[in-house]
Amino acid sequence: RKNFHRGKMIFTFALGSADLYEWMNENSMIEMHPVDYTNNPCIIGKNDNMLSVNSALAVDLLGQIAADAIGPMQFSGVGGQVDFVRGCRISTGGRSIIAMPATAASGTKSRIVAAFEKGQAITTTRAEVDYIVTEYGVANIWGRKLSERVAALTAIAAPQFREDLRREFSAIYR
Repeated sequence: RKNFHRGKMIFTFALGSADLYEWMNENSMIEMHPVDYTNNPCIIGKNDNMLSVNSALAVDLLGQIAADAIGPMQFSGVGGQVDFVRGCRISTGGRSIIAMPATAASGTKSRIVAAFEKGQAITTTRAEVDYIVTEYGVANIWGRKLSERVAALTAIAAPQFREDLRREFSAIYR
């Protein structure tokens, strides 16, 4: 259903079994391109209704995404998150989703936080994401004012953390 690279699977790398490589060999349904092509937001945005699904380590109540660091400590690479989120923004009808568990550390820590600690690297800005999803629901934050973002994101946090999130946010952003 794509309108750009119609009928093709586009990718940058593949890792798998000998059966996978045999299937890929001279397969006319697939095209391999360098990452500066596949992750180019202008290329991504050429397909209508593009949908990206990425994950995060944490989200603050402003809607900022931390996907590659925990506080000042690097955890992983940025990957293509920002590229695909921005590509979806360009795409007619495109949407970006950040999907993550509501908690970490066996349920003892909320992944939705009132505010990030000093030194936290932000992977994706609050102005770019459409939806944040946890096992507690979906928060549509695109174009929402601050109070609506706070309400929507608090509602999808783990229930045991919701009141603390509201209280902490109010103390920080009076």
